Amino acid sequence: MSRLRHATRDTFRSLRNRNYRLYFWGQTVSVSGTWMQGIAQAWLVLQLTGSGTVLGLTTALQFLPILLGGPLAGVIADRVDKRRLLLVTQSTAALLAVALGLLTATGVVTLWMVLALAFAFGCVVAVDNPTRQSFVLEMVEPADVANAVTLNTVVINAARVIGPAVGGLLIAGVGIAVCFLLNGLSYLAVLAALVAMRPAELTRQRPASRGRGQLREGLRYVWATPDLRVPLLVMAVVGMLAYEFHVVLPLLAREVFGGGARTYGIMSSMMGVGAVVGGLATARRSAPTPRTLVRATVVFGGVVLALAAAPTLGVALAVLLVTGAASIVFIATANATLQLRAAPAMRGRVMALWGVAFLGTTPIGGPLVGWVGESYGPRWGLVLGGVAALLSAAFAARSLRGSAATAVAAGDVAVATAVAAAAASPPAPAPAATPLDASATGPRAAALLRHPLRPGLDVVRRPRARRGLWGDAPPRRHAATPAQRRRTRRRARR
Repeated sequence: MSRLRHATRDTFRSLRNRNYRLYFWGQTVSVSGTWMQGIAQAWLVLQLTGSGTVLGLTTALQFLPILLGGPLAGVIADRVDKRRLLLVTQSTAALLAVALGLLTATGVVTLWMVLALAFAFGCVVAVDNPTRQSFVLEMVEPADVANAVTLNTVVINAARVIGPAVGGLLIAGVGIAVCFLLNGLSYLAVLAALVAMRPAELTRQRPASRGRGQLREGLRYVWATPDLRVPLLVMAVVGMLAYEFHVVLPLLAREVFGGGARTYGIMSSMMGVGAVVGGLATARRSAPTPRTLVRATVVFGGVVLALAAAPTLGVALAVLLVTGAASIVFIATANATLQLRAAPAMRGRVMALWGVAFLGTTPIGGPLVGWVGESYGPRWGLVLGGVAALLSAAFAARSLRGSAATAVAAGDVAVATAVAAAAASPPAPAPAATPLDASATGPRAAALLRHPLRPGLDVVRRPRARRGLWGDAPPRRHAATPAQRRRTRRRARR
């Protein structure tokens, strides 16, 4: 019993923070309403037009602002108080949901109104997404960031199971308009949580000062930082080609397993249940490492390929359970990696690029995967995504090893230069028996020190050797032999 209590405490340790606890429960209510509106909006478009193409256009319009304006939205998130900005975005989203509900209830709604409101909602999400993502670090300690990010992902996927199910029952029982109106009311939970927070307990980051070129500055910063660039590129490839389940699963249910909407609903629910279970298991993990990201990408690509080869519906449902768990591990790991490794002044812009990579690529990848599934079969759409995930994992492993090797090479050059300069200078008198002077000219510099007990012995402090992808090994100290000193002098003369 104590082990179970300890495991539960580790899994939900972020909820010990009052501000995050309020935010968590508010998000649980609000995200369920958002998923409910998603299914109601799709059903409304099909009622108005009966066209799957128009339905795809509606989805593209909703995600287009994230693709085009996501980086600029990140600049806004870095400049202003994130809690106040969330109050504005959540209030605007609530008003848009209520407006669509009233238009539908009165019977005056038309297609152009749905498209305009979908685009407006996408603009709100473009600003809201990086603000919410970076706001997590202000509510919890850095050690709990990975746990908080994972719990957020669990909330989204739990709502993905509950929201559409409740929405379907409401559409069949009382109509589409009620879903929109209830979603508008669900935003009150988040707004109440934001108002009830204690601002003094937030670890607020200093807002970035206004200035020209901040968007370019953010892009340059991400591209020059392998710890951020590699996860974002991997996320872009996986989000564009492997995470298009809303396109592939309906085709798989209808064309491969001969089912209908009920079959599709069961497949989507199984993936959601797996995501919740995988998220709760991931929440116990400490801060992620690059190895975790690479492994998560490999496992996710492998289970997507296994789903493509599933011979029966029963096998496919079992694989979907694992696919949901693998997808949540991948998303939570990449998200937490970016949040922990981004500079505080750049975090909003970094998380905006995360939104572009994960959500903004949908207008590109959705039609492409749909065309492959329609032309060659749904299984080949899944094969495309699985292979893309495996190739991106190989790219990530190679890139991160390359960056580590470059850092080691730079450190070795600094060692050779410092040792040669010290060898060419006249020897200093031996100090008394005192602790070694730990001063150095930089994080990678080496100091030629005199041994406190053996004056004739030079001691070289070498830079930290890289271990694995990102981990540092402890510093090593060892004596430089006469032969090593001669080789160092010859190398410096060349």
